Amino acid sequence: MVHRVSERVVIKSPTDRRSYRIIHLSNGLMALLVHDPEIYPDGFTPQEESEGGAVGADVKEGDEDGDLEEDGEDDFDEEEYESEEGEEDGEEGEEDGDESEQKRKKGTAPTKKAAAAMCVGVGSFSDPSKAQGLAHFLEHMLFMGSSRFPDENEYDSYLSKHGGSSNAYTETEYTCYHFEVNREHLMGALKRFSQFFISPLVKAEAMEREVLAVDSEFNQVLQSDSCRLFQLHCHTSIPGHPFNRFTWGNKKSLIDAMENGINLREEILQMYRDNYHGGMMKLVVIGGEPLDILEGWVVELFSDVKTGPPLKMSTRIDIPIWKVGKIYRLEAVKDVHILELTWKLPCLHKEYLKKPEDYLAHLLGHEGRGSLLYFFKAKGWATSLSAGVGDEGMRRSSIAYIFVMSIHLTDSGLEMLYEVIGFVYQYIKLLRQSTPQEWIFKELQDIGNMEFRFAEEQPQDDYAAELAENLLLYSEEHIIFGEYVFELWDPELVEHVLSFFTPENMRIDILSKSFDKHSEAIQYEPWFGSRYIEEDISPSLLKLWSDPPEIHQHLHLPLKNEFIPRVFSLCNSNISKCLLDTNHPKCIMNQPLMKVWYKIDLTFNVPRANTYFLITVKDGYNSVKNCVLTELFVNLLKDELNEILYQAGVAKLETSLSIVGNKLELKLYGFNDKLSLLLSKILTLSRSFFPNVERFKVIKEDMERAFRNCNMKPLSHSSYLRLQVLREKFWDVDDKLSCFVNLSLSDLEAFIPNLLSQLHIEGLCHGNLLEEEAINISNIFTNIFSVEPLAAEFRHQERVLCLPSGASLIRSVRVKNDLEVNSVVELYFQIEQDVGMEANKLRAITDLFSDIVEEPCFDQLRTKEQLGYVVQCGPRMTYRVLGFCFLVQSSEYSPIYLHDRIDNFISGLQELLDKLDDESFENHRNGLIAEKLEKFPSLAYETGDHWSQIVAKRYLFDMLKVEAEELKTIQKSDVINWYKTYLRPPSPKCRQLAVHVWGCNTNFNEELKLQEKFGQVIEDVDSFKMSSEFYPSLC
Repeated sequence: MVHRVSERVVIKSPTDRRSYRIIHLSNGLMALLVHDPEIYPDGFTPQEESEGGAVGADVKEGDEDGDLEEDGEDDFDEEEYESEEGEEDGEEGEEDGDESEQKRKKGTAPTKKAAAAMCVGVGSFSDPSKAQGLAHFLEHMLFMGSSRFPDENEYDSYLSKHGGSSNAYTETEYTCYHFEVNREHLMGALKRFSQFFISPLVKAEAMEREVLAVDSEFNQVLQSDSCRLFQLHCHTSIPGHPFNRFTWGNKKSLIDAMENGINLREEILQMYRDNYHGGMMKLVVIGGEPLDILEGWVVELFSDVKTGPPLKMSTRIDIPIWKVGKIYRLEAVKDVHILELTWKLPCLHKEYLKKPEDYLAHLLGHEGRGSLLYFFKAKGWATSLSAGVGDEGMRRSSIAYIFVMSIHLTDSGLEMLYEVIGFVYQYIKLLRQSTPQEWIFKELQDIGNMEFRFAEEQPQDDYAAELAENLLLYSEEHIIFGEYVFELWDPELVEHVLSFFTPENMRIDILSKSFDKHSEAIQYEPWFGSRYIEEDISPSLLKLWSDPPEIHQHLHLPLKNEFIPRVFSLCNSNISKCLLDTNHPKCIMNQPLMKVWYKIDLTFNVPRANTYFLITVKDGYNSVKNCVLTELFVNLLKDELNEILYQAGVAKLETSLSIVGNKLELKLYGFNDKLSLLLSKILTLSRSFFPNVERFKVIKEDMERAFRNCNMKPLSHSSYLRLQVLREKFWDVDDKLSCFVNLSLSDLEAFIPNLLSQLHIEGLCHGNLLEEEAINISNIFTNIFSVEPLAAEFRHQERVLCLPSGASLIRSVRVKNDLEVNSVVELYFQIEQDVGMEANKLRAITDLFSDIVEEPCFDQLRTKEQLGYVVQCGPRMTYRVLGFCFLVQSSEYSPIYLHDRIDNFISGLQELLDKLDDESFENHRNGLIAEKLEKFPSLAYETGDHWSQIVAKRYLFDMLKVEAEELKTIQKSDVINWYKTYLRPPSPKCRQLAVHVWGCNTNFNEELKLQEKFGQVIEDVDSFKMSSEFYPSLC
């Protein structure tokens, strides 16, 4: 087949070792081929190439259905339920260990995975009104078998056997599919992947099941405030406009279509026939093979894609999106007051070299002195503000760019709502009067250029998906550079875009728990059932905002950014490699006050450094009162530091200050030139900081709201309840709130001196730093905080409950949100404490068991039984106590039924393991070994891995390599024995804690059946823990 190689050269970073080639197939498909030499660091040889045609028996579903990324994420305080150790108020952050130890997609040996992605230029905007959510449903169905590979799970089975995973997401104007796989099996994965776009089966019986998966996915976000607001934007847009739709799809929108006589299968096939052709497709393939080989594979495998005309990402819509002069008041699920101001801009796709929207977002969303947020905070009206055009499809489409300013208001800010909007227009007037400033553009240009020049790598499948999207947006030579570049200064274009920031072009939304529930004007959004009120904005306000009579003197343009780095030299360039030859951090300071680990970067060669510090304070966790006072101090300190941290963050030197378990964690990471300057400013201010009464009131109000919002999501609630049982000292969020409301500023003022009077600090300096520089950075700490060291015996020690022999325990509660339809069951099996000679082998066996059963668990409980969208299993590490969890979230079934089905699956694992043939076992084992030895994508990943060892006080910095060696000796019999010992009664080491969270549509009285069916119900957690034994503390 004839194809053409593009003559355009892809502009890439000087540090990027990959090679790029763009080809055009005669069917219209454009493909970007990426040769990554680090996939085969010793050089590719044809003998290493896998035939790739063998079909495996085991299946893995790497969350392939994905989220509707443009609208499926809850931007308001999304909680990570996989995490374990950290805040017990619903934002658990388990000993960084759960991220780095259980999701081990990184390692120490220089190998990487291969990956591919396909973006197809059709999305939710193309849904027919009679079957909304069809594009998303089509995305689901492509995973369910093809003519060449008819088994529904063939694709995922192949990826699972070979260390891979897959995902997909539906945007408004495109749909993206992507995967990663161990390097030798790229060709085999591409064979299966290509059939998505040539001959999918779309079987009627599979459709009936997958409709339930789409519905369950929708139910995950049913109580998400951000998703409700997004859908209100859609619902209230003008009928006939592409925005006026329901992009998720659910059982009602899809099954109702069938009940109304619509042939849903024919509708899907028609959408596929009309849009899934070469002209609409952008493919990216990343492999270690030479570009010529990758080119041959793509031509061979994708030439059978149907020919079609080229994609045109341009849509002209003559009708407005929304009514003019309206304010919408939406009832919130959480206790929040959020003001959103939305302006419609013209599509700016073609202006990516100028980025006028980013220039304006930088100014309107600034947080430094003179900014709107700084002003609102001084007034006590707001706690945070963000502004800009989002990356999701509805915000950045060929129809329009949607610029959103989101302001989190205080109670007084809500009362002063129209004044807040008035000051926004004062700042807009300031921007018009000041005229566009080239020096500000130059700052953004410098930052963009340095980010591009020293871009950090990301996981291969994410990079493939990003490039595939960029093929839709940028010219061929700019598919990498396009998102970074500020190349052309065009003040006239900035002024033109600014002209759209008028009251007449503005939409106002108020998302608040303070909602008039008795108003006769209440309307209902039909898909989420959200209550809202539509009001007119008075003409006098619109006139006032159009031309404010004055600009407040405290509003002005930002100051120049002192944190933009100017020095990018590498400190390892002039040092003998023999002096640098270290694979692990080494201890360079070990004093009673401070212990510091150090490692110079020899791998990534970028002018970046990561400095992490874990600070143990005195008496910060020994009572519920001290616990909340510590949190209050940290939040007030972050508020005080915000101006400095924001400016540094703009210059890509980021800071994180948080509470991790019972300690404070301070992280500085990014370009290292100004790192010492930033740390010195942070610590100097922290040492002398005492809060004032105005900020105390605002932050206290914000924290009370956060406490009330805790555990609103069933998934995070289930993890919270498990940790509440397992952790010896655990301050319940309701007790914290009760204590917190009575605290005064004088309580905090009396507490702070004692909190900081004695400390112990453990740190890690990693990256583009000499040892001397790392010591100097550490000395900044000890010089500013020259306090008494906190002796080991006075530091809080975490202890984990040791479940009794043969225990079968249940913790059961209702959902916190009375409208939450989802129930959760989490079955936790406690294994052993992570200590001793056998610990490495035990972790390796646990990971291998997880790798073997993860897909069958998903396939049985989600795909076949359709229990719910979220079905997971995997290891948990809780303060160095190893466990294993099975978890299901369902909007259809009660916890009793879910528990029973999980038990049934676990019982059936004996047969699955017995029937696992040697080849399949070897594939799983080898795939896991390769995963543990995979190269870290970036410096940040490597730092995170080292830091997890320090936090856990394990200090086994080559743990992944050690586990990979252990895996080589593990046999199938070891896995079966592990299963029989820890997961199957009547083994005394089978110790289970079940957590049941009951959704609002279940009968909680069924709980009475729990005790006789599943075991002992824990009625009083404190009493239960008082009579229990605990493991010795390790960290």
